[in-house]
Order: sequence, then C-alpha cells, then structure tokens
Amino acid sequence: MIENIDFDKGDGLVPVVVQDAGTLKVLMLGYMNREACERTIATGRATFFSRSRNELWEKGETSGNWMKVRDMASDCDNDAILLRVEPQGPVCHTGAETCFNEKNRDELSFLGQLDALISARKRDLPENSYTTSLFRAGISKIAQKVGEEAVELIIEAMDENNKELFLNEGADLLYHMLVLLHHRDFSLGDVVDVLKKRHS
Repeated sequence: MIENIDFDKGDGLVPVVVQDAGTLKVLMLGYMNREACERTIATGRATFFSRSRNELWEKGETSGNWMKVRDMASDCDNDAILLRVEPQGPVCHTGAETCFNEKNRDELSFLGQLDALISARKRDLPENSYTTSLFRAGISKIAQKVGEEAVELIIEAMDENNKELFLNEGADLLYHMLVLLHHRDFSLGDVVDVLKKRHS
C-alpha cells in the first residue's frame, strides 16, 4: 500500500483519519510521512509525524494510550489514509475519548460482534460452550429456549420494580433468538434488512 500513496502531493505528508475499528467513531486526525507509515506497519502501533516538532511520534509513547492497528486503507486519490485501530485508552491529550470530544461508544455495534461469535460457534462447535450445546441439541431445543425466554421477559415486564431482572431476561431472549437465526442459516443482518424494507 505504501508504494501507492502519493506523499509528494502534500510535501511528504498525508492526512490520516483514525477510526475505532469496533465503534467506527472517528478518533483523531494525524499526519504521516513515508517513515511513519512504514513504522506503523512494522510495529502494528499508530505512528505519526508531528508538524510542530518536526519528528515522528508513536501515539501513547508518553501516556501509554497507544493504538493497536487493525487495518489501513488509502483513499481513491491515494493521498489520504484511513487507519482503523483499537485504542488502549483515551485518544486525546486532554483525556477525552476522541479529539473531537465525543464519546467513543456504540453499544449496538456489540450486537454485530455477538452475531459473528455465534456464527463462529456454529462453524467450529468448540467444547465447553453453551452455544455449542444448543446447536448440538437442535432446532426444537433452541426454539423451546426462545419461547421460555420470551415468557420470562413478559412476566418481568409486569413487575416494574425489578429493572435489572427485566433487562437480563431481554438479553437472554435476544441471545437465544440469534442462536435460532443462525441455526436456520440466517443472521441478525437478515432481520435488519426486513426492518429496513418495512421502514422505507
């Protein structure tokens, strides 16, 4: 990828948009020269070029909040880089989670991770996994669990004094529904597609 990047257009520097690989939030904007780009690839940690200090700097070298690189891509003109990372703490020098003072959270993105994990469990069937035991038990057992969890959620919905138990039952229902979807060779994305069509 480095050979395709046009460092000459920006006098040896290209802007780097840094994005959280999990939440997809934009964390910061930095700059790289060729050496910073090469070091980032070699170490797996985000390294930038400081225009004010005129030197390379690895994000987190003083704070310990370094960024583990998951993916790099150049834009269509090959004069900018998208860097997807796993931040190991706050990104901004002010202590904020992002340099744009935003919260770096997306609770809904975890559903995608859980969906992918359940898919992997179905494929690999690892031992000592509850999800594996459900897949091995078959459609009747999984459907039964979905029904049980739905009833339990309804019961807890009637009790407005125990929010924690209500939320736990909701989580149980959602998890078992995902297992049922994957047992039928579908995924969360397929259900989302239906919802999108209904919304349009």
